[in-house]
Amino acid sequence: MNKKSTFALTLLAMFCLSLTAHAQDSGYQIGDEAMDFTLTNVDGSQVSLSGMENARGAFVIFSCNTCPYVKAYEDRMIQLHEKYAPQGYPVIAINPNDAQLSPGDSFEAMKKRAEEKDFPFPYLHDQTQEVIKAYGGSRTPHVYLVNKESGKYIVRYIGAIDNNYQDASAVTKHYAEDAVEAVLKGQNVPETTTKAIGCSIKWTRNSE
Repeated sequence: MNKKSTFALTLLAMFCLSLTAHAQDSGYQIGDEAMDFTLTNVDGSQVSLSGMENARGAFVIFSCNTCPYVKAYEDRMIQLHEKYAPQGYPVIAINPNDAQLSPGDSFEAMKKRAEEKDFPFPYLHDQTQEVIKAYGGSRTPHVYLVNKESGKYIVRYIGAIDNNYQDASAVTKHYAEDAVEAVLKGQNVPETTTKAIGCSIKWTRNSE
């Protein structure tokens, strides 16, 4: 990424973070059982946690179309899915933003973005914002690694994908990958929570 692109990305990120955030007073903690959900995918199908065949868990990532942080991470989200979906841990991206406040996050725009990036994972629309409220997500992207244990999806990691959104080649800590690798080996996750860096959620006015 050249200096000009980095500067533009930084300015956009600062603008996103300056928008009003909706305070999250509740949400999942490590060890909590995550709710099942059924949301509409960009291809029109209905996707749920319980309906994923052969899944041992999932990376539930709250995402969107418009946030520069998300755009910086999209290729890494694709790589995460391609590496771990065959091992039972697919990426499930969920856009919770209110399209009235952020027209670029409309369902039609989601379909266009998914086609442009050729997403190999589901890209779901949380139109009622019920799912993100239950999870307690506050940023895009915001990652929740859930692990299937005795038929329940248990939260094992919450936070960022890694420690450098600007430059994938400069990443020194792969939080999400380290978490799922530990789960796959039956070990404790080394860092269970990290700070999610990204844009604030565009909440519907009646939810504030």
